[in-house]
Amino acid sequence: MDAEKREQYRQLLLDEMRGLLSEADKTVHEMADDASHFPDPTDRATQESDRTFELRIRDRERKLVNKIKEALERLDDGTFGICEECGEEIGEARLKARPVTTLCINCKMEAEEKEKRL
Repeated sequence: MDAEKREQYRQLLLDEMRGLLSEADKTVHEMADDASHFPDPTDRATQESDRTFELRIRDRERKLVNKIKEALERLDDGTFGICEECGEEIGEARLKARPVTTLCINCKMEAEEKEKRL
């Protein structure tokens, strides 16, 4: 992969990470500012359900941020875009769709098949 492509992926990953971190920060501020006390148990339950849902989303995003950091490390060490399983280059279309991927499409499909059999 040439330097220009690596830089494009770096910017794509950094932009995505900034967006995720911004959303997480916004959630923290909203939850800290929202000191609503609902006398109605149903309203209170709805608020708790909404908070739980929001926190689950943020947890998934936290995991994605970690994957983005790992992808940035692979960009730095020259292993970005190389399948961890077979050592072949990961296709451009796959990298564009999922830049944090570590497996080429063939190895990913094989892993999913193995998972289904278990």
